[in-house]
Amino acid sequence: MNPNPFADVVAFVTNPVWTTAVFWLLVVASVVIAASVWQRFPEQRNLPNLAQWSFRLVMGAFWWQQSLWKLPPFYTDHPEAPFGQTGLAYWMGLMGQHAAIPLQADFVNYVVLPHFYLFAPVVYAAEVLTGVSLMLGGFVRLFAIIGALQILNLWLGLYSAPGEWPWTYFFLLLLQLMFAVHAYGRSLGVDAMLIAGRGSRSGTGIIGRLLAAAT
Repeated sequence: MNPNPFADVVAFVTNPVWTTAVFWLLVVASVVIAASVWQRFPEQRNLPNLAQWSFRLVMGAFWWQQSLWKLPPFYTDHPEAPFGQTGLAYWMGLMGQHAAIPLQADFVNYVVLPHFYLFAPVVYAAEVLTGVSLMLGGFVRLFAIIGALQILNLWLGLYSAPGEWPWTYFFLLLLQLMFAVHAYGRSLGVDAMLIAGRGSRSGTGIIGRLLAAAT
């Protein structure tokens, strides 16, 4: 039988590995945070906020799932395979071959791949933190921009890769920017608590301005 999205989702959320347990903890935390904000702030009790919470929760789950095939220390789900044939190194190799901008291809080929184990933890951490940020609604503006930059890198890097439709990445880029522009974390998320916690404080200092920009 061909794979289908329903069976794939069930397999993902029931896979008996430690990453599934962490995923469910994040889901429960997201629900608890949303319920707390809903209870504490009457202005949050509306359908648009509920929809924005659900959208970022689902997208955060997607980011989390996409980090699972590049887990450290090997950054691949097939560590027995030769380097570059699977996992993150494979996709970086494709970017080195098919990037839309030659400078990007050169950077991947002559800087990133020769120093793969310096760059791979940064890529992995950025993806995981973007997912966690969206799921919990914390510093969403900041990590939505970080996520958008990651997707921009994929869009240009895999623009001519076989079997890829590059505009898929462009749609995801726009979605991340929407999360940032509309501050989705302020809808039933940690950012809503941070905004309320600042209250009447001035926020004119550099820390206040940075927090306001990140949330």
